Amino acid sequence: MVTLRRVFSLLLALITAGIASYLAFGYFLSDGLQWLDLARVVLLAISVAWLAWGGMLALNGLFNSRREIEWQEAPEPPTARTAVLVPVYNEDPAKTFSHVAAMAQSLSRAGAGTQFDFVILSDTTDSRIAVAEEFWLGRLKEEIGDTCRLFYRRRNTNPGKKAGNIADFIRTSGALYDYLIMLDADSLMEGATMIEMVRRMEVDPELGLLQTLPKVTRARSFFGRAIQFSASYYSPVYASGVAELQGREGPFWGHNAITRTRAFAQSCGLPTLPGRPPFGGHILSHDFVEAALLARNGWKVRIDPDLRGSYEEGPDNIIDYAKRDRRWCQGNLQHGRIIAAPGLKLWSRFTFAQGIMAYIAAPLWALFLVASIAAPAIKVHPDYFPVPGLPVFPRVEHANALALLTGVFGLLIGPKILIVIDGALSGRNRRFGGTIRCLLDMFVEIACTSILAPIMMLFQSRAVCQVMTGADAGWPAANREAGRVTLSEAWAASWWIVVVGLVTVGAAYRFAPDYLFWVMLVAGPQIAAPLLISASSLTGSKFGQLKLFATPEELTPTPVMQAQQAILTRWRSGAEMQPVHTVLEVPKLREPSKIRAKR
Repeated sequence: MVTLRRVFSLLLALITAGIASYLAFGYFLSDGLQWLDLARVVLLAISVAWLAWGGMLALNGLFNSRREIEWQEAPEPPTARTAVLVPVYNEDPAKTFSHVAAMAQSLSRAGAGTQFDFVILSDTTDSRIAVAEEFWLGRLKEEIGDTCRLFYRRRNTNPGKKAGNIADFIRTSGALYDYLIMLDADSLMEGATMIEMVRRMEVDPELGLLQTLPKVTRARSFFGRAIQFSASYYSPVYASGVAELQGREGPFWGHNAITRTRAFAQSCGLPTLPGRPPFGGHILSHDFVEAALLARNGWKVRIDPDLRGSYEEGPDNIIDYAKRDRRWCQGNLQHGRIIAAPGLKLWSRFTFAQGIMAYIAAPLWALFLVASIAAPAIKVHPDYFPVPGLPVFPRVEHANALALLTGVFGLLIGPKILIVIDGALSGRNRRFGGTIRCLLDMFVEIACTSILAPIMMLFQSRAVCQVMTGADAGWPAANREAGRVTLSEAWAASWWIVVVGLVTVGAAYRFAPDYLFWVMLVAGPQIAAPLLISASSLTGSKFGQLKLFATPEELTPTPVMQAQQAILTRWRSGAEMQPVHTVLEVPKLREPSKIRAKR
C-alpha cells in the first residue's frame, strides 16, 4: 500500500510537470525555436515537479485517516528508564533551563518523574555563558528539587557539535537508559507526551525512532507569527502526508523525538567525511543521516503527527531565519556525498534528494527568470515570408501562458485552500477562531509569503552558491529571542538584494519590456527588501489583540507552556546572578558492552 501511494504521488507530480512543459513549449516556441527556450522549459519542468510534489504531500495528508486520531494518556507511568537530552551551545541558560524546569515538573505531576533523567549537554565556548550556565544550573536544581534527576556536562572541545555531544553521552552513559528523548535548547514538551512516546516505543519493539511534530510557539513579530500559524495549521496535514508515504523509513528532524538507545548506538555512528568543509568534515544535517542509518539496520523510523504537546520556537525575523537556513543549506547539500552510500533504503535516498532540492529550487527559479529576460534579447528576427506569397505570422499562444500561470498559482495556494475546507468540515478550524478567521489568516499569510518569497529566493540562492564555491558557514549560535531589526541593520544585510532587484528591472526594461510587469512582482520586493525585513520584524500587542495568526497554543496555553513562562519571568525578575560551582556530572557507564537488547 505504501509503495502504491509513493508511485501514484510521484506519477501525479511528473504528469503535472509534463503538462506545464507542454504549455510552456506552446508559448515559448510560438515565435521560433532557440536553445534558451529549451532551457526555460527544463527549468520550469523541474520547478513545477517540485511544487506538485508538495501538493501531493498535502493530498496524502488530507486523506490520512490517522491524522486526527485521539490518544489516551497511559493509566500507569512507564517503568523503562529514559534520558531527556538537552544540547546547548552558547544559549541563554535562563531561557533553556526554564524549559527543563517546566518539563520536569510536568513529568512529576504525571507521576513519572523518577523514570526520566534530564541531561544538559553543553558545547558552550563562551566563558561568560559557561559561568552563567553554572549559576542557572543551581537555580534549576532548586526549582525542580527531587522531582527528576538532573545532570550537566560541558565539553572542553566540541567535535561533531550536537551529534558528537550526543554520541559521547551514549558511549559513556547510554547503557543506563532504555530510551533517549532528544531535544533542542528551545524545545518544550508536556510530561504526558513524553510518557506516551515511551509507551509507543514499548508497544512496538521494532520501532527505533519516533518523531513528533513540534508546534512553533512564543512568536512575537509579524514574520514569526506567520511561521507559527503555518506550523500549527498547515504542517500537521503535510506531516500526515509524510507519514502516509514513509513506510518504515520516516524522518528525523533532530529534536522532539525519542529513540531506542540500543538501536541508535548500534546504527548511528557518523563518519567524518574526507576533505574540507563545506562538503567534508563532520556531517551538519546529521538527523537525516541518522534516520537513514536506523532504517538501513532494519529499525522502524516513524512520525506520529497526532502526538500533541510538542513545541519549539522559531526565528522572529528574516535575517535570523536566513542565518539558520544557510546552515541547513550546507548540511542538505552535503548529503550529495552520502546519497549513494551502500545499503541505504531507496526512500532514504529519495529523502536526501528532497532535502537537496529544497535549496536547489531557489536558484532554479532565479535562472528561469534570467533566461526569460534574456530570451527576447537573443531572439532571431522571424521570417514572415518562408515561401513566396502571403506572409505567415507567428501565433502567440496567450491561452497557454494563462493556463500555465493559473496552474503554478494553483499549486502554490491550492493545498492551503483545501486545508481550510477540510478544517471547516472536520471542525478543526474552531480551535483557530473559526473558518472566517482561518480564511483571513490564510490570505494574509499567502500575501506575506508571496511578497517575501523573492527575498528568500535570493538568500537561498546565495547560500547555494556559497556552498558550491567552498564557503563554510560553520555552526553559529542561535539567537532565539532576537528583537526588531532596524532599517540600518536590514540594509546592511540586504543591500545586495536591492542591487539585484534594480539590475533585474533594468535588464527587463532593456531586453524584455513585455515582461516588465511580471518582473516587477519579483524585483519590486527585492528593491524594498530592507523596508520589508525591518517591517516584518515588528513586535507588539496589536497582533494578539487582532488575533492575527492566532493558534490554539496561543489562545489556550498548555500547562507546560504556562509553567515555563512563569518560571522564566520569576527567574529574570530575581536577584543578580552569582556563579554556582557545584556542577553535577553525567553518570559514567561501567561496561559499554552491557547495553540491553530489547528487540
